[in-house]
Amino acid sequence: MASSPAPSGAAATGYVPAIFAGLVASLVGIGLARFGYTPLLPVMIHAQWFDASQAAYLGAANLAGYLVGAFSGRAMARYQGPVAVLRLMTLLASVSFIGCAFPLSQVWFFCWRLLSGIAGGAIMVLVSGVVLHRVPHSKRGLASGAIFFGIGIGVILSGTVVPLMLSLSLQATWLALGGLALLLTAASWFAWPAHDHTAVRSMTSMKKAPLSPALRLLFVQYALAALGLVPEMLFLVDYIARELNHGTALGSATWVAYGIGASVGPLFYGWAADRWGARTSMLAAFGVQLLAVLALGLVSQLAALMVLAVIIGSFPAGVVPLALARLHGLSDDAHAREAIWSRLTVAFALAQALGGYAYSALYAVSNGHHLSTFLIGAAALGLALIVGLRSR
Repeated sequence: MASSPAPSGAAATGYVPAIFAGLVASLVGIGLARFGYTPLLPVMIHAQWFDASQAAYLGAANLAGYLVGAFSGRAMARYQGPVAVLRLMTLLASVSFIGCAFPLSQVWFFCWRLLSGIAGGAIMVLVSGVVLHRVPHSKRGLASGAIFFGIGIGVILSGTVVPLMLSLSLQATWLALGGLALLLTAASWFAWPAHDHTAVRSMTSMKKAPLSPALRLLFVQYALAALGLVPEMLFLVDYIARELNHGTALGSATWVAYGIGASVGPLFYGWAADRWGARTSMLAAFGVQLLAVLALGLVSQLAALMVLAVIIGSFPAGVVPLALARLHGLSDDAHAREAIWSRLTVAFALAQALGGYAYSALYAVSNGHHLSTFLIGAAALGLALIVGLRSR
């Protein structure tokens, strides 16, 4: 497989700060901005900020924004440069927490959740290309896992900061998340790599790459993965806290377990792709996730729920390096891969957004019951497994 040459000179020595910057971007823009909402969902309902259906739809607003950001990220990078856009999006995600601390109206809150999603989508499209361009080829697999490791750290932080700050108030919790995100953004501001014309050309190339049958199946599989992971991403804490009556504290503890899985997932799945190949690893991941989601609706013991949370949590962040590895195995052209990855991210984001609103509607009409959403997610994972079996 052809690959882009390893960086040399200053680029080869500057990849550690770049990895740190990428990790912070995924931590703030996705780990906190998207996943930080989940442990707050039952608390917002209990505090009567919004009713259950409104809170669910507001959670899906982030997924809609993610689609907008994924679709427009490369276009923004053409005018401002990818590094400038990444800095701006990380800052925007941070400020969105402060906006959410003041629930002036449903429209106000929706706009801030939408903006946080736009930031996350643009970060996902741009961050791997900006950072991995600086990393020696032999270290790119580990670097990719390290970038998306930030998502898991964000989930863990949200699961620990939220219960601590809720002892003060819900508003203080949102402000604490915003302050933490701003500190991380400031710490990473100058760690981003300097302007690199080669990287900019690669990231902003609008090359229309042809899609082989295997790549088309990867698009379908990746979109089905997005549909399959949304229900637990939105409703896991609410399910455990309210439907199973374990309470908010244990719900947040389960969310920390989910975050541990999200931290381990990118590194483990990336290693598995190197060890057994991306296709085999993706099939195994879909099979395990399918069983875990089905089991989620059958058990109520807290210990079992914790184990399932770790397994399920490993997937949202872990499927990203798996899909990247699969793409690298199916395309030899580095510039084409950048364009295809952008389109894959848009497909993933579109499926997430549509799924988020569909699941929220189902949640509303079922009066806050979760099992039907989990079963639909499991069906999507099963279809993804079947599609993967057809791919060669």
